[in-house]
Amino acid sequence: MVGVLIIIVLLVVAGLVYVGMRDNPNRDPLQERLAQFGERELPDSLEEIELSLPFKDRVLLPVLRRLAGILTRFTPEKQLEETRKQIELAGLAGSMEPTTFFAMRIGATIGLGLLAFMVFFVLSPKRDPNALLYTVGGAALGYFFPVLWLKGKISRRQDGIVKNLPDALDLLTICVEAGLGFDQAMGKVYEKWDNDLAIGFGRVLREIQLGKSRREAMRDMSDRMGVPDVTAFVAAVIQADQLGVSMTKILRVQSDQMRVKRRQRAQEKAHQAPVKMMIPMVLLIFPSLWIVLLGPAVVFLLESGVMGKF
Repeated sequence: MVGVLIIIVLLVVAGLVYVGMRDNPNRDPLQERLAQFGERELPDSLEEIELSLPFKDRVLLPVLRRLAGILTRFTPEKQLEETRKQIELAGLAGSMEPTTFFAMRIGATIGLGLLAFMVFFVLSPKRDPNALLYTVGGAALGYFFPVLWLKGKISRRQDGIVKNLPDALDLLTICVEAGLGFDQAMGKVYEKWDNDLAIGFGRVLREIQLGKSRREAMRDMSDRMGVPDVTAFVAAVIQADQLGVSMTKILRVQSDQMRVKRRQRAQEKAHQAPVKMMIPMVLLIFPSLWIVLLGPAVVFLLESGVMGKF
């Protein structure tokens, strides 16, 4: 029970470390500072401006980022590229850099390591022989917690893209059949919705406006999402563009296929539900039922002395 409590406390602390260090992509620090000083007199010096910032932005994050910058100098380029790729798959490319992610890992490692040290070495009345092992385990948990968080965010983003793709294809098909071009149809999807798939279409349009070809922009979009359904859709659109096939027919076929795939995924999860339910039923529900049903009988047998004869 003590070990479970410790694990829960460490997980909560890791979550607090992440919440305290994460950067809000919708927050503009410059606008916030301008709004703060717009309602008051001009500051007397730069020192007053710096002291008005929170402790996290003034001290903690710069120190961690500098440590992460030193660490990245000794980090292989391949690992940096993999981290940047994971950040792009999570949809955090505009708000997080690999150095920021490494800073999160360093902060979580140091924080959980110090917490475990305080719990098992300083605050413990009797030193546990496994205290050093628990401290190392807390530091290791802090080191790997940001990686698990990033993988979870990637999984949730990809699941959302898969769910929204059939509806987006329906809207694209309707717009193209109504006479709009494919780029204009993507613009309608970007205007109507506010999800990761629509944001990806909007980025494709901006890249095309900046001079990138549609083929390269859509391939980059599929690479940023890492979803097989999006990759198949992009390949079909590029092939139709190269061969001169009607875009309406391609979109109609892709829309029907995506809806069939979504129905098949729902059926697959429905068939997996009984198997997944069996583990909690066997471990949690059945023992409770046995205790409720057979408990009084066992107590009656013990009191009657029948069990003693055996």
